Amino acid sequence: MCQGPLRRRLSETIAARIDEFGQIDEQRSSALRALAGYVTGGIASAERVRLVFICTHNSRRSQMAQIWAQTAAAHHGVTGVETYSGGTAATAFNPRAVAAMQRAGFGIEVQGDGTNPVYHVRFSDTDEPMEAFSKVYDQPPNPTSHFAAVMTCSEADTSCPLVTGADRRFTITYQDPKAFDGTNRETEAYDTRCRQIAREMLFVFSQVRS
Repeated sequence: MCQGPLRRRLSETIAARIDEFGQIDEQRSSALRALAGYVTGGIASAERVRLVFICTHNSRRSQMAQIWAQTAAAHHGVTGVETYSGGTAATAFNPRAVAAMQRAGFGIEVQGDGTNPVYHVRFSDTDEPMEAFSKVYDQPPNPTSHFAAVMTCSEADTSCPLVTGADRRFTITYQDPKAFDGTNRETEAYDTRCRQIAREMLFVFSQVRS
């Protein structure tokens, strides 16, 4: 369990996603288990495990994955894990993705304004918030060495054949909900992607052995 009690709606979301582990096919579960193995190895060597989720604009999938991975680690009692996200270019945490995370049960507050605002994201009402904003993968606060790069979109995976400073690289890509922006399927698309990322990050940390 995490240090503070989960927000009620988020707790219900997590329980529902854990019940869906059977929906993860063998190919994806193999990639997710490999990531879990990396986390397990880092914990066994008493090192802090740092995961950087990377997509092109650090606006949707990588942000969701960072937040869900940190939440999943806390939920499963996996300590010593730090999650980050970045892009090959910086834009902003897309408001549609923010809204999907809020619908899942996260508490999210925007800090300031501008074209790339910082969001405070909470999975409980007592723990320190996570900070979410768009950045290039090698910009602060992201680590520049001794981390695993988790590629969440095929475009970034192709355009970044080398992620400088990464000890390991994992390809766990997701379809971009951006394709449905401005359509009557927009909300459904973002919620579907949020659910998939939640399900798979929860699966990863359910497989970590300490």
